[in-house]
Amino acid sequence: METIFTPYQSLGGGALIGLATIFLMWTLGRIMGATGVLAGFLYPSSMSDWSWRALLLLGMLASPLLYQTVMGEFPPIQVPIGKSMLIIGGLIVGVGVTLGGGCTSGHGICGIARLSPRSIVATITSVAAPRGIAFTAIGIFSACLCFLGSIVLGQFVFGSVVFGQRFGS
Repeated sequence: METIFTPYQSLGGGALIGLATIFLMWTLGRIMGATGVLAGFLYPSSMSDWSWRALLLLGMLASPLLYQTVMGEFPPIQVPIGKSMLIIGGLIVGVGVTLGGGCTSGHGICGIARLSPRSIVATITSVAAPRGIAFTAIGIFSACLCFLGSIVLGQFVFGSVVFGQRFGS
């Protein structure tokens, strides 16, 4: 499997995510972390809280269809592991972001922009831990350790030691 270098598409996508993040913070005072958006959608505190989350998730689901309409086709996607490994990895990530109090989209995009020390450490740990772990393990063991190591251990345990509390909010 070859990774294709796409600097312009990556820059454009990053700029759109940044603008959406700024817009959400400016208009509603909310942080756009994907895990928090989904959790608030599933367990809303009010109807107004649910509605903006529903619109954001609808946009996330509709975007690939818009891409297909504009470009005429979906980009080719290669996944080098089976569906069962994706499901296991997804469950591990779900546990990790719950224990870690957020995901890299919340910590990495919104938290760093607010100069949150917890988010800075969480993001650095989420990038560094999988790299170190991936060099020492292979296959499913590697995938599980990368997700578990970076999200659960990195954000939760290291954050507890450094800040005396778990990451989040």
